Amino acid sequence: MTRRLLACLITFGLVACATQPQSPSPPPEAATQPTGTPAALPPAASAMPAEAAPEAAAPTAPPVDLTPVPFETARANFVRDTAARYGIDPASIEATLAQAQFKDAIVAAMSRPAERVKPWNEYRPMFISQARINGGRAFLAQHRDELMRVQAATGVPAEVIVAIIGVETSYGANTGKYRVLDALYTLAFRYPRSGDPDKLEREVRRELFFRDELGQLFALAKEERLDIASLTGSYAGAMGLGQFMPSSYREFAVDGNGDGHRNLFSDYDDAFASIANYFVSKGGWVRGGQVAVPATLAAGHEEFNPADWTPRYTLAELSARGYHASAPVTAGATATPITLEASTGKQYWLGFQNYYAITRYNISKMYAMAVFQLSQAIAGQELPPA
Repeated sequence: MTRRLLACLITFGLVACATQPQSPSPPPEAATQPTGTPAALPPAASAMPAEAAPEAAAPTAPPVDLTPVPFETARANFVRDTAARYGIDPASIEATLAQAQFKDAIVAAMSRPAERVKPWNEYRPMFISQARINGGRAFLAQHRDELMRVQAATGVPAEVIVAIIGVETSYGANTGKYRVLDALYTLAFRYPRSGDPDKLEREVRRELFFRDELGQLFALAKEERLDIASLTGSYAGAMGLGQFMPSSYREFAVDGNGDGHRNLFSDYDDAFASIANYFVSKGGWVRGGQVAVPATLAAGHEEFNPADWTPRYTLAELSARGYHASAPVTAGATATPITLEASTGKQYWLGFQNYYAITRYNISKMYAMAVFQLSQAIAGQELPPA
């Protein structure tokens, strides 16, 4: 869960940093996602944006100082501000940062040019295969007791929790190979620059976002008594079975087994409960609610593509726009229309509050649909064609 980071599509250049002690609000793709790119995906797939997500456009944000700042100054400011913000000894921060290494591979991963946007029929197989379905069923069977306890407590179905872990880390088999310290240190102080003046503000904001995440990592280590230098994760700094960024770890992780720690790396009780808590607390998951149902668009009506995935439209409003559910829908439900480019043409769906909750994990409509359909397959339901 993060927040989940879309891979940046720019190349490495000179470091330019804002001078204010605290970073401004991160752009929405960072703020609404708990994780970095899924650690279980091959590099090309994980670096590729899932789609031109409507929510990727940044809202009006406070101005940011674009004046370049020397690395030594930016680093010293970071130590000072992190120590003051979280009550940590500056010498301890310095000692940890002395172990950090800039990694060209991380810069390269963030700079990798975008592939073309894949249609749904090409995107879904990256996440849903028979092997992944079988793996999910085996994982659910192995951890059924823990998962059912979380399902009973939160209302988030066990198969949805399992699908998230399957998509993010192949059920824990691939949680990332990079030291989290190196990933966040690299992106906090050497976030790649394209040299394009039109992209500079976004690049600076992204660097400041990662710098804040690096600070949050120190706070997390203090709270959970973690050895920062030993933590590994994705190239974006996401960690554990569910790939939480440090800020999401701090805000949404919970102690699922009552041992006094929130361990998302190897404690399944904590990981399952934390993923569910993210859906409930951040996404507003509705117990027993629907996720999505297929729909039709009546002839003579234009597609309706709202600016975000908020399910704010009544069924009557959607019907007036030509959208009709092809399966029973809970009375009084509100939804958002979803269009997917499938092998046989366009597919239409209606997404409800629980679909929106999955998009809080990753704002891609196709990611959310892949998680939903993988969960359905794990539960034994037949998948519609892609």
